[in-house]
Amino acid sequence: MRKLSLSLLAAAIVVMLPTLALAWGDNGHTTINHAAAVNIPSSMPGFLKAADSRITFLGPEPDRWRSNLERALNDAQAPDHFIDLEYVDWMKALPADRYRFIAAVYEFRAKHPEANVPQPERIGFQPYITIEVFDRLKVALREYRHAKAEGRSTADAEANAIFYAGWLGHYVGDGSNPMHTSVQYNGWTGPNPKGYSTTHDVHTKMETHFVNANPEVTKIDGMLAPPRHLEHPFEDYLAYLRASQGEIEHAYQLERDCGFEGHGTPESRDFIRHRLAAGAQMLLDMWYTAWVDSAQDPEPWHGEKREPRQCVAPKPATGGQQ
Repeated sequence: MRKLSLSLLAAAIVVMLPTLALAWGDNGHTTINHAAAVNIPSSMPGFLKAADSRITFLGPEPDRWRSNLERALNDAQAPDHFIDLEYVDWMKALPADRYRFIAAVYEFRAKHPEANVPQPERIGFQPYITIEVFDRLKVALREYRHAKAEGRSTADAEANAIFYAGWLGHYVGDGSNPMHTSVQYNGWTGPNPKGYSTTHDVHTKMETHFVNANPEVTKIDGMLAPPRHLEHPFEDYLAYLRASQGEIEHAYQLERDCGFEGHGTPESRDFIRHRLAAGAQMLLDMWYTAWVDSAQDPEPWHGEKREPRQCVAPKPATGGQQ
């Protein structure tokens, strides 16, 4: 009986944890990665578009790391899948560095205990993992350029770039789901005059069950525009997250009006289609930006500057044996 009670308690805790809410399910994530891959322009390396199948497979990859069989892996990266932006409204601008963000949150908590701002990992690190994987992709594409220019095999650099491109797609896809950008991630909390659902099944109902039941919402290939270069990738990505957050109440309105039951309504199907397309478009833009920016080489590292010193060898010992 005790074992059963503990199991039920553990299950209840899992339901309440925002870090365990998955975004889009396999179909949504594969849709986003596939749509971006097939729209890669000819100005980008052909190996990326040729890797459509692999990139598509990698769409759900970080969700495969969220198992109680790999608890350390799950716990370490679970906060990367979301950010509850309402908790950081006090920030004029989010710092571009994960650890500066963590420090800023702790400083604010210490000065404003009444504000009820949670620890950083409860707020989420979504934009930080995204820009970190974006930078990895840029490095891999730079290595591809170097190998090609020097007549070396590009196979290793290509393999890295393909993995990073697919991995990046997961987090960009997470960001297109409004429930991964808001405290209202799985059932409305706080004042609720419009009668939105407070049950803890809203998230999965919208992103997984509804998408799986309505495969037509994944037909988004033709909805993408040619990619654009992002002049400020981190800030542009934050603007994308803010736009997604702005759709949170719309999602709850649709759910309240049975939009995610069965085949839903034309409006609910259109909503999901446009959220998936927004994710695919941002992903394509980030891939393109990584490619363009990979043409720039960093300054060579020359090591630390230090003053030279005169090294004097020790004199050999003198004298006979004792």
